[in-house]
Amino acid sequence: MEFDEVPVETYMTTEVDTVGPDAWVTDVVDRLKGGSPYGGLPVVDEADRLLGFVGAIDLLEVYGAKSVAEVMTRELVVARPEMTVKDAARVIFRTGHQFLPVVDDAGTLLGIFSNGDAVRSQIERTTPSKVQSTREMLERTHGVSIGVSERAVDVASLIPTQREVYGDELEGRKYELQNGLAEPLIVVSYGHETLLVDGHHRALAAQRLGIDRMPAHVLTVSPDEITELGLRKMARLGGLDSLADVDVNDYVQHPLIEKTEPSG
Repeated sequence: MEFDEVPVETYMTTEVDTVGPDAWVTDVVDRLKGGSPYGGLPVVDEADRLLGFVGAIDLLEVYGAKSVAEVMTRELVVARPEMTVKDAARVIFRTGHQFLPVVDDAGTLLGIFSNGDAVRSQIERTTPSKVQSTREMLERTHGVSIGVSERAVDVASLIPTQREVYGDELEGRKYELQNGLAEPLIVVSYGHETLLVDGHHRALAAQRLGIDRMPAHVLTVSPDEITELGLRKMARLGGLDSLADVDVNDYVQHPLIEKTEPSG
């Protein structure tokens, strides 16, 4: 199946907290205080048919005993399970919504497709192609067959192959890690060493967040077969032995970026 044909139901979240229309607004407030990934709750009837959505904005200036049905938003943009991920992501982007409820022909709530699910779908699309291209490059360069596996690796033991990362992107990777949206790293296991090929921003962000281990696609290269691995030589020539050797380029401190002085 082409990725453009992958349906929303493949990536939507199916375990969704909901509320009934007869619930009191005070109950919703208490539940939202506990945290909601969507900033509110879908409103469904006894048959799980979607009636509306109640979020924090619907509760502003609501006083007294009122039911959810009195304050909920009734006009919603929804997706069908057969809608493609690509089209759903386009709707999310163009409407400014953070998510789309997914319903069937009867209006039954099947799940939620969020912008986070859209990001996750892209990760699952791009990472395998990156791994394959790295594998093919190494096999072509050194004329050997290279195995690939998936496992967690120690962040502290990674040997970088990139001298510089960017501060703004580093902050973005922190957010992804904290919200479970980061791609796995791509590394090369070379004897007792682990060379970081793809994911320098993610690795440094993990280190700053105190994350000791990260999932990775591991390409295994034997020193017996390749005595002079190009990636290892590149790291050695660049003086890169650990993540501490990677420089962080902060655009705000760039000599061509000016900061205005506060007035008054």
